[in-house]
Amino acid sequence: MIGFIVFGLVVGALARLVLPGRQHLGLIATLLIGLVGSVIGGVVANALGTGDIFELNVLGSVVAVISAAVLITVIDRGAASARTQ
Repeated sequence: MIGFIVFGLVVGALARLVLPGRQHLGLIATLLIGLVGSVIGGVVANALGTGDIFELNVLGSVVAVISAAVLITVIDRGAASARTQ
């Protein structure tokens, strides 16, 4: 479980690094988004038959970072539009 949390933080950090510009998210939000991205990556990898949901593999890791980047973009833009209103 601790490995899953650490991997979620790494996924969140990588997702923030691949996105251009500054994101207005804290460490906890990055961790939670990374965890959600990790679960999505594990589900996709499991659906494709490359491993278990909580098993670390390349395909799941790539999908995790991509899905976390998409989530960060959506959440950051949603928060930005809420701040302007």
